[in-house]
Amino acid sequence: MKNHFCYLVLMAMTLFIGCKQETPFVKVKGTQFVIGDKPYYFMGTNFWYGLNLGSKGEGGDRERLIRELDRLKELGVNNLRVVAGSEGPDKEPYRMVPALQTSSGVYNEEVFDGLDFLLSEMKKRDMYAIMCLNNFWNWSGGMGQYMVWAGAADSIPYPPPHPGGNWDVYQKFAAKFYSSEKAVELFNNHIKIIVARKNSYSNLEYKNDPTIMAWELGNEPRGVNNVEAYTKWIAATSSLVKQLDPNHLVTTGSEGKTSSSYSGTDPEKDHGITSIDYQTIHIWVQNWSIYNPAKADSTLPLSIEYALNYLKEHEAISKKINKPMVLEEFGISRDGNSHEPSSTTVIRDQYYDKLFEAVYQSASAENSVVAGVNFWAWAGEGRPRVAEGMWKAGDNFIGDPPHEPQGWYSVYDKDSSTQKVIKKYGELLNGLSRK
Repeated sequence: MKNHFCYLVLMAMTLFIGCKQETPFVKVKGTQFVIGDKPYYFMGTNFWYGLNLGSKGEGGDRERLIRELDRLKELGVNNLRVVAGSEGPDKEPYRMVPALQTSSGVYNEEVFDGLDFLLSEMKKRDMYAIMCLNNFWNWSGGMGQYMVWAGAADSIPYPPPHPGGNWDVYQKFAAKFYSSEKAVELFNNHIKIIVARKNSYSNLEYKNDPTIMAWELGNEPRGVNNVEAYTKWIAATSSLVKQLDPNHLVTTGSEGKTSSSYSGTDPEKDHGITSIDYQTIHIWVQNWSIYNPAKADSTLPLSIEYALNYLKEHEAISKKINKPMVLEEFGISRDGNSHEPSSTTVIRDQYYDKLFEAVYQSASAENSVVAGVNFWAWAGEGRPRVAEGMWKAGDNFIGDPPHEPQGWYSVYDKDSSTQKVIKKYGELLNGLSRK
């Protein structure tokens, strides 16, 4: 009788384990994201400073972080693109500080704890994180700082607004990263550390946390004049991440074709790599000199046409490589290019509506590849110390990173008309997931 009872218990346990639901990691099935057996479409935003806001130390404000997450959830935003790798030293200009990695291999535990806290709070709200591991641009340290740590130079040749700064010189310097064995090794060490990190709140290693949707190799990586090494780096680094963490998706963080071949990107080739799970694109009509706020009446229609064509062009690429696509950055300034938080947003609201509508219509179509969108960027209750001024330590974190004029593309908690547009399409995109 005893043996029969033990047998029944064993069978019951086996059945329980066999019926246990899969952990809800975001996966790719064909050209869709899925969570379990359900499709995942999302309205998202860029919330790059989340790890700093979550810190108990300098620059942190956990009460504000919780309020911001609640606001975003109310708007239907369920996906946040966040920085998961910032590099010091903190005395350098145009940086988000304090940095996560203060010097090579040395971490600010308060900032790391802030990232833990951010992820744990997102988990409570069924939000998913896109974790950006590096940066082609200097505002988080990024590839330029890894080059300095590798001994390639004493300092970064900063681009504008640094006095005498030159974009060409900076980009060619940052692009040397892909060819520097030492710089790549230092970055790979960061990947190994962060993937294995155990969250002090959820007690989950990052590689086992379903709150993380994807690891992103970097923010807007460009090949520039080092394209062959750049392509090899995408393949090698994405493969490394997959080896260390088979649970999560991996993508590039690329802008796509950009407005110029100078960038050295090839979205089909870059995202066709086996260990890259989906395509990313960014659209910047103002930065790329298509939209001119001083001539809004004539340039806004051209900008909308350009943006929609850019979306379609990259949608065709995703269909060719049979992978999903995310529009993970786009934005436009407030009316008249004003950086004052109180200024109107009529143009921005029109632009947002057109792009969100295009994303939603594409996502709704049969055999769609478009799966989500992250607008740039959520500032919430933060405000610039000086509108159009440069950020410095102690200022509010807002949507504009420290190397750009503060208030340029930020969406505030009082921007009710813009939020109305966001909420409308948040409900529509979330509705596709529920079908």
